[in-house]
Amino acid sequence: MTEQPDRSQPAATPQQRGAVDLSALANSASAPESGASGGSTWVTRIASEAELQQVLQLGAQVPVLIHLAAPSNPASAQIDQALVPAVDARQGRLVLAQADTEANPALLQIFGVPAGPVVVAVVGGQAIPLLNQPAPAEQISAVLDEVQKIAVQNGLSGTVAPFAAGPAEESNEPALPPLHAQAETALGERDYEGALAAYQQALKENPGDDLAKNGISRVQLIQRTQAMDPQAVRAHAAENPEDVQAQIDVADLDLLGGHVEDAFARLVRFIASHRDESREPARAHLVDLYAVVGENDPRVAASRRQLAMALF
Repeated sequence: MTEQPDRSQPAATPQQRGAVDLSALANSASAPESGASGGSTWVTRIASEAELQQVLQLGAQVPVLIHLAAPSNPASAQIDQALVPAVDARQGRLVLAQADTEANPALLQIFGVPAGPVVVAVVGGQAIPLLNQPAPAEQISAVLDEVQKIAVQNGLSGTVAPFAAGPAEESNEPALPPLHAQAETALGERDYEGALAAYQQALKENPGDDLAKNGISRVQLIQRTQAMDPQAVRAHAAENPEDVQAQIDVADLDLLGGHVEDAFARLVRFIASHRDESREPARAHLVDLYAVVGENDPRVAASRRQLAMALF
């Protein structure tokens, strides 16, 4: 474990001293292709801020570990020897991104870290320092257990697909349709208008394209929240509990930051307590947030049941 005691407690809450708010960075789509080989893996390599943003999007579902590596330092490779198999053993309940900070020092600045190697966990939009030196496999496993406990407290209890699949899985994995691939590329380049146009064209060509609908909702969420000041938005909502748009804005921020159940619950509560014209915008927006998360997510199913009770 790290020798910096005030920044290295894995069991601390995301609001602990040393946490870095990364909510604004979680503004892209799917994760980049992995550099790993051989079998399914939930470990990927990143080389830019854009790729970091792509991985952080997964923080809406699972904890994201970032190894701010220094390849010239043997400690980085030693950390990975224990960390990589521990991550893959959890079968998508968390993911790991390996960042070469010697090739791109700007990645260190994002986390306020002077030098690698350092491993941080991003949970609910907050970065929690974990370790900066090699540790035994059993100790790393215990650290990951604590990260998952924090994740559950933040409503993150799902799983994600691997970055790279084994041979049997690859043979069954269809390639992205051209317009979807175009949209994902645009997202990686922060060309949100281009991504939205590609998804909208895909939906125009196939009105039953649920993935395109999901993509549109994701891009629109990113666009809505880009210029928001989170503190101001939350303060306004607290002072104006009857303002439907204020509650919608906070729900958007919650969802982007990985607080999926909080986002859903806020709008369900508003709908349950309002019988006027403000109810329908809240309901329609909640349904759009369901599309962002995905209809197969158990949190969506649970919230739909709560919404039905709130409406009748």
